[in-house]
Amino acid sequence: MAARLPRPRRFDVRVALGGLLGGLLLWGVGLATRTHTEPYVLLPGRWPLLLPLVVMAGCELLRRSAPRTALLIGTPALVLDLVTQGNLVTILLYTDLMYAAVLYGPPGSAHRIPRITGLLTVAGAVVPFAIWREPEALLIGVLTGLVTFGPAATGLIVRNHRDAAEAARLRAEQTALLAEMDRTQAVTAERARMARELHDMVANHLSAIAIHSTAALSLQDPRTSQEALVVIRENSVEGLAEMRRLIGILRDSSGDTEPVAAPTLDGLGALVDNARTNGLDVSLDAALHTARGAVPAPVELAAYRIVQESLTNALKHAGAGRVTVSLARCDGALTVQVTSPYGDRDGPTAPGSGAGLVGMRERAALLDGTFEAGPEDSPDGRIWAVRAALPVSDTAEGDTA
Repeated sequence: MAARLPRPRRFDVRVALGGLLGGLLLWGVGLATRTHTEPYVLLPGRWPLLLPLVVMAGCELLRRSAPRTALLIGTPALVLDLVTQGNLVTILLYTDLMYAAVLYGPPGSAHRIPRITGLLTVAGAVVPFAIWREPEALLIGVLTGLVTFGPAATGLIVRNHRDAAEAARLRAEQTALLAEMDRTQAVTAERARMARELHDMVANHLSAIAIHSTAALSLQDPRTSQEALVVIRENSVEGLAEMRRLIGILRDSSGDTEPVAAPTLDGLGALVDNARTNGLDVSLDAALHTARGAVPAPVELAAYRIVQESLTNALKHAGAGRVTVSLARCDGALTVQVTSPYGDRDGPTAPGSGAGLVGMRERAALLDGTFEAGPEDSPDGRIWAVRAALPVSDTAEGDTA
């Protein structure tokens, strides 16, 4: 089955009709480009002029939908017009076909056609001059260039400008897409960071509140209830202070308060004391004070949060016994270890979401460190151990926890 030609564009139809009407007007008034007495007019008279004109006008219907086909059909029509008295509109329509073939045709044709027409222009000037030895013979090359090479070169220039504009538009779209991807990744990373901060700051205090409120409700001892209420109040106040610090991170100032500085390793003593107040038997390794040195702020914050979350988990899940916290600096890394008894808890418990371990692992990974947590055997029995190694080289200072 033969392939159907594509439907012509509306503008091309207008060009074809305009060219046909203009050519008929010139034909009607008897205006031609040559007289019938010239030697190379093989088809004299008015009627032979119509066939090239009609064919060329029909080719204009394909100037954008099938530009190469239009040029291939239009070229014989132009040759036919050359052996008649000639119609100026037929020649003008052919120049438009040449222009459209370069502008709308395939890239290969767009570069071949100007080269071919350029060679024809040179040949049209050199060959007649070599044969007739007359300066007027050079005009054949000039006319050939005006009809063929000029429109082809113009089409190539316009096409190159369009291709450059399209390439610039694509680059702008790609740049905008990459910028949007970077923005999305930055927002996602910031949300993850704030989620870790919120979890680590609030979970410890809320866990203590949940455990002591459960104890106060389950026991009928007024003294025990009073002690539980004191612990609940302390954790509520500290949790509120931590929330204000988080708001200070999100804003330059939270109302009438200034942002509070991020916690450092110097605050581990107070963190352990607070855990003791909440009922944990905690010991802090004194090697921390001699091994600290100059630790980058992101590493300090990550180590502090890992210890804080480990103590929170111990408060919620650990059995009876000693909880140990130790920090040491060796081989270019700050090592953090928190161990607690592993087993069923006798007293009240608080539910866990599992986000704590994920957050600690993310903090270590962001600093190119290592993290592991799980039960293991020890001389004192079954324990739950949390270990993290955080690099303290200069490359870690630029990272965020």
